[in-house]
Amino acid sequence: MSERHADLWAAARPYMRARKNDVHIPLAYGCAEELLAHHPEADAEVVLQAVLLHDIGWAVVDQQAIYRDGFGPGMWESDVRIAHEREGARLARELLATLGRDPDLVEEVAAIIDGHDTRRHALSRNDELVKDADRLSRFSIAGVSMGCDWFGMTPGEYTDHLAPQVDAHFTDTAARAARRELAHTRRALRVEALAGVPA
Repeated sequence: MSERHADLWAAARPYMRARKNDVHIPLAYGCAEELLAHHPEADAEVVLQAVLLHDIGWAVVDQQAIYRDGFGPGMWESDVRIAHEREGARLARELLATLGRDPDLVEEVAAIIDGHDTRRHALSRNDELVKDADRLSRFSIAGVSMGCDWFGMTPGEYTDHLAPQVDAHFTDTAARAARRELAHTRRALRVEALAGVPA
């Protein structure tokens, strides 16, 4: 396998089925690669490995609580969301250390993961790009499909839900990518044609 970080993909695979992360994480990784092309000042090794591992903690938390408490009102402060960050940081330290990664990289990746959803302000440019890549993946066709399931919305409702987040949560580079991806997704899913059609 010539995939960058092949050893880490293999090590993380057992933690990727929960919450459809075997779809979300590769999408977010691709978004991070795209963003890094515009941010040479960032540390690509930190960003890509943090994105690859950012949601593996979902695999070891209460699976029923993920859907009961991890979406909807109060979801950003929910115990299960905080637990997935802490567990993800713990697992990231274990996996990266086992693979012989530099200790400074391991600690930076773990610090980014521990708070990637709930921390309001980024710790660094690397953290900012991880946050952007994580959110940006939600704007893809697959991301919208998963979001519709998680939030009980139609594609039109969910893309309307995403639209205000572009200016509220993204850096300039990611905002441009989000607008482009959202327009593509809305066209591909025929959102306008289905507007007003009962679900």
